[in-house]
Amino acid sequence: MRKKFFTLLTHGVLPGLLVCALAFPQDIFCQSPEQDHIVSSQAMQQRLEASAAARQRNIDTLNSFLSSPTAQRAMQETHITPMQVKTAIPTLSDEELANLANRAADAQMKFAAGTFSDRDLLLIIIVVLVVIVIIVAVH
Repeated sequence: MRKKFFTLLTHGVLPGLLVCALAFPQDIFCQSPEQDHIVSSQAMQQRLEASAAARQRNIDTLNSFLSSPTAQRAMQETHITPMQVKTAIPTLSDEELANLANRAADAQMKFAAGTFSDRDLLLIIIVVLVVIVIIVAVH
């Protein structure tokens, strides 16, 4: 009798229960359909808008930095056209853009404070231009 029960359990009931248990996703009973995802769509939208706004500020900072007369002179000396730079800037990644915008803003502040001379600013502009061109060429 005991052997019959064990055989029935191992060959019939137990495998059937295991198949049923493994056939359903583990989280089927954990989350109700009304619940939102881990990150709400509103929070995701706000993050996307903040990211887009930060990207646009960085683009504006670089464009402003590179539209100065000193930058125009640097572009002429390095044989880089303003159109090349204007079309290259938006193709930079968010990280590259933020890095260059921070460096440009820092250089502008130091120049305005008198820490940098015209020559120093010109060298920084040339470096920024070359970095932009190289990054775009590598992509």
